[in-house]
Amino acid sequence: MTLRLRTLVGLLAAPLPILALAATPAIAANTPTSTAAVRGDVLPALSHSVRTGAIAANRRISVQVSLALRDRAGLAAFLNQVADPKSAQYKHYLTVHQFAARFGATAPTIAKVTAYLTAQGLKVSAPTANHLTLSATGTAAQIEKAFGTRLATFHEARTGRDFFANTAAPQLPAAIASAVLDVSGLNDYARFDSYAAPASMPRAQSHAVTGLTPTKARSAYNLTSTVGAGYNGTGSTVALLEFSAFKQTDITKYDSNFALKPTTPTVVNVSGGTTDLSGEVEDELDIEVVQAIAPGSTIKVYEAPNSDAGEVAVYAQLVSDDVPIISTSWGIDEADETPSNLTAVHADLQEAAAQGQSVYAASGDNGSDDAGNGGTSVDFPASDPSVTGTGGTTLALTSGGAWSAETAWSGSGGGVSSEFATPAYQTPVNSGSHRTVPDVAADADPNSGWAVYSQGSWGEVGGTSAAAPNWAAFTAIYDNEAKAKGKPAFGFANPTIYSLAQSTHYSSAFHDITTGSNGAYSAHAGYDQVTGWGSYNGAGFLSAELG
Repeated sequence: MTLRLRTLVGLLAAPLPILALAATPAIAANTPTSTAAVRGDVLPALSHSVRTGAIAANRRISVQVSLALRDRAGLAAFLNQVADPKSAQYKHYLTVHQFAARFGATAPTIAKVTAYLTAQGLKVSAPTANHLTLSATGTAAQIEKAFGTRLATFHEARTGRDFFANTAAPQLPAAIASAVLDVSGLNDYARFDSYAAPASMPRAQSHAVTGLTPTKARSAYNLTSTVGAGYNGTGSTVALLEFSAFKQTDITKYDSNFALKPTTPTVVNVSGGTTDLSGEVEDELDIEVVQAIAPGSTIKVYEAPNSDAGEVAVYAQLVSDDVPIISTSWGIDEADETPSNLTAVHADLQEAAAQGQSVYAASGDNGSDDAGNGGTSVDFPASDPSVTGTGGTTLALTSGGAWSAETAWSGSGGGVSSEFATPAYQTPVNSGSHRTVPDVAADADPNSGWAVYSQGSWGEVGGTSAAAPNWAAFTAIYDNEAKAKGKPAFGFANPTIYSLAQSTHYSSAFHDITTGSNGAYSAHAGYDQVTGWGSYNGAGFLSAELG
């Protein structure tokens, strides 16, 4: 897709008011009523694709219906307060129940939307705990009737892709449409990219183990003494968002090789999960990086179908489950998200910040040109203000395995968002009107990458996919030590990161990356749009924050 979502900037920076919804009777399926469109729910790809036919009327389709937030202005104000170290509300986060009560859809609204969809013949699940998402399933014919649109098949010559999609924006009774942000699942076009970059992944079990091992990684990022003191992530839970499955046998081989004894990762299937193994290397890189740095942590792998409906469903589940630490190495160029999907996921990520969830996302491996079209663009969700975008570096170690130097990796995604206004925490280093990414970085060059066991062999893997779980694992260690010392958990990461980076502790808490570029941008002293504030110096960071 090539659509630019510039018009969404105003929507996210200064949201339109949401109409108050009274507890009115459900709208009967055969009652004439005015309708309204759900904006931003048509694929841009339709403009350059050829319609090839209709989909079977009895084909089963699942959709995710995202409900509008209540009191967006109030939520924005709360997020500013909870992220401001000078505010009395700093790090006083909400529970899921509190968030739902203040900002989720009301019970009458949920009942009204559910009754309407049920009347169209759809099977509707209970709402997510945050009261923002409903899952509905039915035949193609029922979906078309419920959402007032037609579904057809298309062919995109540029990519050779065949897909189905709605031919026009969904139409709902006006009283229902005012409560709906997005209907995802009306197409199967979207596919999210993972950012694992193998330097080598030969399919031979005898291949030598090269790259960052648990010992080297902890030494490089100054965590050896911390982990040795017992702060290994115990009591912390890390959720890994994945659009692919993995093989536990590969994880077991990795653990056995390095004498690690972590808890076996738990799989959480969302919307039926997935059996697709095409991103297996990504999943196993994420798991093995977390286990290498924070072997005492609990890992939950959230697996969902690689689709726009799967995307909405998995973020809704992650915030409803209130998992303390989240890492995702899957993303998409901002312009390839439909406006309504981006708005729906943004609402969930705002909830994550309000609940104090630390969310890390790979910033992409295409440098300053995330879309790959010769311009400058950034990756979502790393670009979301409630997410910590993690860029990439090339790491060099001393002969003893300690940190020697880092330079900006040329593939490190970074630049200026087209969709999001500059958040308050970033204004001291960003005088522009739009958010910049990344926020931080860590080793991502596959030539200085991680020793990973996947698909039955050893390989050396990098990409910003390695940087996101690295920071998530460090956060697990931080939360472990903070709890032991009676101090708050990391929580929403960016306010802490930006505050610490602008303090006198910057040089001891971070490795400032000052050389290298990602194409349009160059690394330099302090914050930059290639590596953010740089990588963490584990012991120095922990000492500055926790004493």
